[in-house]
Amino acid sequence: MFTKLSLRFRIFLFFAFLAIGGAIATGLALWFGYTRLDPSEPLAGFVTAEIIATLGIIGLTAGIWLLFDENVAKPIERLAADMRVRAHTDVEEDVDHAPARYLGDLAPAASAVTQNLTKTRSEVEDALQKQTETLEAERARLRALLAELPTPVFLCTPDHRLVFYNAAAVDCLPGHEAPSLDASLLEFFEQADLAEAFKKTQWTEHEAGVPLNLTLKNGDTLTAHMRLVQALTTQCYLLTLPHCTTRPAHLSAPLPVYDFNLVDRSNETLQRRAHVVFDTETTGLLPHKDEVVQIGARRIVNGRMIEAERFDTLVRPGMPIPAASTKIHHITDEMVADAPNMATAGKQFHKFSKGAVLVAHNAPFDMAFMHKHATAMGVKFDHPVLDTVLLSAVVFGESAEHTLDALADRLSVTIPEPLRHTALGDATATAQVYCKLLPLLEARGITTIAHVSEAVKPIRGLVEDLNT
Repeated sequence: MFTKLSLRFRIFLFFAFLAIGGAIATGLALWFGYTRLDPSEPLAGFVTAEIIATLGIIGLTAGIWLLFDENVAKPIERLAADMRVRAHTDVEEDVDHAPARYLGDLAPAASAVTQNLTKTRSEVEDALQKQTETLEAERARLRALLAELPTPVFLCTPDHRLVFYNAAAVDCLPGHEAPSLDASLLEFFEQADLAEAFKKTQWTEHEAGVPLNLTLKNGDTLTAHMRLVQALTTQCYLLTLPHCTTRPAHLSAPLPVYDFNLVDRSNETLQRRAHVVFDTETTGLLPHKDEVVQIGARRIVNGRMIEAERFDTLVRPGMPIPAASTKIHHITDEMVADAPNMATAGKQFHKFSKGAVLVAHNAPFDMAFMHKHATAMGVKFDHPVLDTVLLSAVVFGESAEHTLDALADRLSVTIPEPLRHTALGDATATAQVYCKLLPLLEARGITTIAHVSEAVKPIRGLVEDLNT
């Protein structure tokens, strides 16, 4: 019966109960004071009545507020978040009516809006599907051709940041170490060589490009060729290494890697920045006592996960792995016996995440292990750090559940069971969740790290409570 009342009438009832309850509390307080009225001290009876009436009204108001918060405020907050999710992501599930069962016609109306939005989106997607399939097939063929090019190729912005690289390019770098999209080529080559060649290519007599010798950070030199390429409104440069054409058999990453939207650096929003989403598996839940046994990370650039750029390593913890922990992440002492220690693995992870925003689910826990070993690594983790627990609270409200499983379910992210509680598996799931949170944050006007910091200030205690 109560679920059929209109929202307007339901809110009226809250005020009605408050008014009636206040009147009853005042009447009872006056009666109580009157029965204990002392003719010699009549003021004492009125004071008693005032105290009782005040306490009664406060208690009544608190009780009605709890009812209002649980049955109106929280459901509306949840409903608004659900509508934002469906407006800004590809989630198609119907709005859950259960939390909003006391909101009258509001939940069905919201459901009708989202269903209509989904239908319209589906019709548009169907209309574009054939064209998209054709385009994707052409892109796949192009990727295959570029991947097989024997000549190493880098496409960079004028400030030497990578927009494109192919498999052969990785082979020419020291240790066949893969670069990172949107990272600086200066991590591998000396700046003076690149800067001088870039200036020469801008002269008229060097329109066809210029040859140059590149000095690697390890002191080796490579013969290269640079020429200008007009990409969008920016003059980028194409760097080829024609005399470095070998490809090691172990290279199996899905290359080439590219995002030509990175050429435009005029809009450095949160979504535009490079992120490294990571997770750790540990021997236990106490960073000051326990140790890391696995680190996994995925790289996000321009709002999408880069398949070729991932980090995954076991770590030798220097202590026995408790059976209870092995039961969760399935990592045994034998598996980590020959793995690098945290000083080595952590330093490799720091290099992988250089220049990126770090993202984790319950970030203070994972970062505690990084800071704990930073001195031994010889590095400093001074990256901006974002926590998907807090971002979830900003988007969905503090009252919602903020576990990784709950977030994945809410945003239609599937976590394969064999990958759950593996560092790379959980990092991948968190990365997918984060990619879907970005447009939801942007819809709220949260588009920079500074905006995020302001938004999470009132709710930082949420993570502290979680860790406690």
